[in-house]
Amino acid sequence: MHVMMELKVTLDFSCYGCEECVTVTVQCRGKGIGSETLAAVNVPCPSCSTINKLSFETNGTVRSVRPCVCYRPLPEPSVN
Repeated sequence: MHVMMELKVTLDFSCYGCEECVTVTVQCRGKGIGSETLAAVNVPCPSCSTINKLSFETNGTVRSVRPCVCYRPLPEPSVN
């Protein structure tokens, strides 16, 4: 039986776009959170506004930092 858990994790990473140091605190919650759990979050850089996709362990270890890819199509101007 998995118990619903909640924890706060502080992550330090370099922005993918400008390489500035960024610190963010995230709150994780859910069933099955443990030492082997990987999580992901999108974090905008306060310096350059690049959206960074972080993969991290619940102990605060950052596994990867990648640019967040937006799959929404950009609006096209109307011909009217």
